[in-house]
Amino acid sequence: MSGDVRVVRAGAEYAGRQGLTMFVGVSAETVGAIGLCLHRLVVPPGGRARAHVHAGHESAIYVLAGDVDVRWGEALEHTSSVSAGDFMYIPPGVPHAPINHSATDPAYALVARTDPNEQESVVLRPDLDDLLLT
Repeated sequence: MSGDVRVVRAGAEYAGRQGLTMFVGVSAETVGAIGLCLHRLVVPPGGRARAHVHAGHESAIYVLAGDVDVRWGEALEHTSSVSAGDFMYIPPGVPHAPINHSATDPAYALVARTDPNEQESVVLRPDLDDLLLT
């Protein structure tokens, strides 16, 4: 196998389609990855993502700091609470959205997907967004 080892320096960020701040990491765009994407995400105090799925791709999340509820399911009918040190797996195509109920503390996570593109497989589900308010 050939290729160069690449380092992505911390700092660059972008607004993800999901409505949260993402920090650039390992992806097709940054290093030419062909099978994975890894980046850091922040859910601000009182913040939440827009309901979405990752079409055809698995996601793995490691919570670095904070406490978040993740609503998931076809009607976002399930809730899983995750805290610093927890891992979460989201199968391909499962609608989900994290919610930070803290009024003061952001939540930070590392997110890995089997899609090497940072945003390509993100499919928003605006039909579910009102369910996040209940």
